[in-house]
Amino acid sequence: MKRFAPAVVDALLVIIFSALGLISHDESVLAGLPRTAWPFVVGLLVGWGITWVIARGKRFEPVALWPSGIVIWASTLVGGMVLRAVSGQGTAVSFMIVAATVLALFLLGWRAAVRVLR
Repeated sequence: MKRFAPAVVDALLVIIFSALGLISHDESVLAGLPRTAWPFVVGLLVGWGITWVIARGKRFEPVALWPSGIVIWASTLVGGMVLRAVSGQGTAVSFMIVAATVLALFLLGWRAAVRVLR
């Protein structure tokens, strides 16, 4: 289980990010969460896949800020925005800035905290 803990933490944080967005717009979390979260969850999975490929032959460190954290964050953000656009969901510039900031805080923040605590 310890091996999968970073992926679970990332997934929970992406879901929390999506839920917070719905709450901030007074939308139903239960009704809107699947529609809102799926693009970012797919982007997260792509990021995890990319980091795994990058690490092939080397020690895979999903808790590392670089390259794992940065690649996972960027993939989650860009993949999520592209999939939102393709599926007809909003991608306003203000939303992209907020999403980039909050996802960085969430996906990079816990990794930075682990690094400091180690």
